[in-house]
Amino acid sequence: MNALLKKYRHNDHALGIFFIICSAFCFSLMSLFIKRAGSLPTFQKALFRNLVALLVATVLLLRAPGGFKPKKGSGFGLFMRALCGTLGLLCNFYAIDRLGLADANILNKMSPFFAMIVSAFIINEKPNRVEILCVILAFVGAVFVIKPHAGFSASFPAFVGLLGGLGAGTAYAFVRKLGLQGERGPVIVFAFSAFSVLLCLPFVCAHYVPMSGTQLMYLLLGGTAAAGGQLSVTAAYTHAPAMEISVFDYTQVLFATLWGLLFFGEIPDTWSLIGYVFIIGTAVFKWYYNLYLKKG
Repeated sequence: MNALLKKYRHNDHALGIFFIICSAFCFSLMSLFIKRAGSLPTFQKALFRNLVALLVATVLLLRAPGGFKPKKGSGFGLFMRALCGTLGLLCNFYAIDRLGLADANILNKMSPFFAMIVSAFIINEKPNRVEILCVILAFVGAVFVIKPHAGFSASFPAFVGLLGGLGAGTAYAFVRKLGLQGERGPVIVFAFSAFSVLLCLPFVCAHYVPMSGTQLMYLLLGGTAAAGGQLSVTAAYTHAPAMEISVFDYTQVLFATLWGLLFFGEIPDTWSLIGYVFIIGTAVFKWYYNLYLKKG
């Protein structure tokens, strides 16, 4: 019996890793499709990306027992998750259009480190000294990627990409708070998607740029890939705890580097590669610390 339970837990852990890598693959494809859509306004790209997620969340809630009704007291958390997530998404898309795919993705992957900081204020989860050191090292890596010595105009898109990581990290902290309050996942996704669509719609109406059939196809593919990423990451964390598998989410940077090389001829420079080592290395150490050293 014990052998069966051990085998089941091992398989569950393997499934968790598989799904988190699938999520990273999907989100890297989202970045690729958004960039391939060409020179369209950021709000227009965000609108079409979130229309797909809104459709998926709506279908899920129509079939769910509780419908669209959120938990009592979740209103502020849902609003803040939607606002921060939308601002983070807009910053991320802005960076994708102006940076190499790998740089844009690694800056967005600063979100777990931002989440550690803001969680101290949102849900009173105080980071310990090791976690504070990890945040500092990750920010050192971000500085290498941003390259402030290159001048304001050159480093500004990277700085906006870092702000995208801040928005995403703050949104994740509010997702955790909502989860602790018992709010359902589809409600959180629906609120975020609906808010994003409503926020982007006026800007798109005022500054709409006609799209070719190919551009529309890429935007819809980007939205589909993002929906696949959301479903995959949800499946991953139902099979294994975040502290055991979250480090594998950084494979997104590897996928993005491959797409950038194959489709745009992008090769990260030495400064960016040093930054990747700092950020991914710190994430790996934090994963190892949480999984093994902290317990000991």
